[in-house]
Amino acid sequence: MPADIQIFTLEEANALARELRPGLVRLLELKAELDRVEVRIEVLRLTVSAGGNDRNPEAQELGELQWQRGKIAGNISTEIHHIQETGALLKDVDQGLLDFYTLVGDRLVFLCWKHDEPEITHWHTLEAGFAGRQPLTNINELE
Repeated sequence: MPADIQIFTLEEANALARELRPGLVRLLELKAELDRVEVRIEVLRLTVSAGGNDRNPEAQELGELQWQRGKIAGNISTEIHHIQETGALLKDVDQGLLDFYTLVGDRLVFLCWKHDEPEITHWHTLEAGFAGRQPLTNINELE
């Protein structure tokens, strides 16, 4: 097992999930904002490329949105870095999905949690991913 993997008990993972929830919700909001800005930037690029100059209102808005995009991306990067420092794995920003390594017997698996779930209730193998989520009630079948 690689040395940089942090193993969590269910209790430790649930405690960390509660601690990370506000930042994860903020990350989801930032990602949604970034997506909206990206769409507007693409529209403005088409408009500006059709003609005009730097004083054109669309060109000015494009410049402002590009600056805003950089600021949002920096904030997203900060939130992701914070999550990664804890040992949790951010699997899907849009779903607010985190995985936590755990051991069942001598087998390494993931405890799987979404930001809108009150606590961790699912797990999956390292290979299965979210589609292979199973309830914790059958995790002992691995032993």
